[in-house]
Amino acid sequence: MSMNVLVTGASGGIGFATCQVLAAGGYTVYGLDVRQPEGPFSFRFLAADVTDGTQLEAAFQTIKEEAGSLKAILHVAGVYDLNSLVEIADQEFVRVFDINLFGVFRVNRLFLPLLEKQGRIIITTSELAPLDPLPFTGLYTATKTALESYAYSLRMEVQLLGYSVSVIRPGAVQTGLLGVSTNKLEAFCKTTQLYACNAVRFRAIVDKVEAKSIPPQKIGELALHILRSKRPRYVYNINRNPLLRLLNLLPHSWQTSIIRWILH
Repeated sequence: MSMNVLVTGASGGIGFATCQVLAAGGYTVYGLDVRQPEGPFSFRFLAADVTDGTQLEAAFQTIKEEAGSLKAILHVAGVYDLNSLVEIADQEFVRVFDINLFGVFRVNRLFLPLLEKQGRIIITTSELAPLDPLPFTGLYTATKTALESYAYSLRMEVQLLGYSVSVIRPGAVQTGLLGVSTNKLEAFCKTTQLYACNAVRFRAIVDKVEAKSIPPQKIGELALHILRSKRPRYVYNINRNPLLRLLNLLPHSWQTSIIRWILH
């Protein structure tokens, strides 16, 4: 088998770190993203938007000509959003699904012919995916939950072709996404017309969730471990937040009451 791997979201914090870790581990890494990473990097970068079939096809042809085959496809590309489900604009709602869910579908469908026997597909979801959604993160959680349903169905199907599918569920990671969540929160509290948004209390929740973040290299190291495993598991959890898990164990009526008490 070759040592060629494809990584989406290569310019983001987790994607970039994953590309660098895999390259240092001896893999030939093809990193896809809409923009080139800032600063030096040690992998083959290809500009491609996971929502653009034409750009993905061009990347496919390049990898097919240069590498011939892939040992693994790693999905890291994704966007975060925080908004009200009854106020968010149509195009933004669709955009988040288009990147977080449909982008994974497009890449897998297109690049599967390059995947070698016993090849791996690794999909990054979120610690929120198996949990009940929190207020105003519902869209992001819905995309990740749908992505996990897709991933499990894909695992059931492609095992018949000799491939494996694994899911990485990261908690808080030290990337630009944490800053994005802060900006999204502040923007939402300023623009919402339906909710009396207590930004201070809401921010306190976000701070607790993000308090124990880990460096993005940890996700890259986990991806490297999965690639080297003879029998990779389906789910790999890393840095899950105990408060979120505890809240999720409570009855739904308790959860809603607690959130209402906190945010009012």
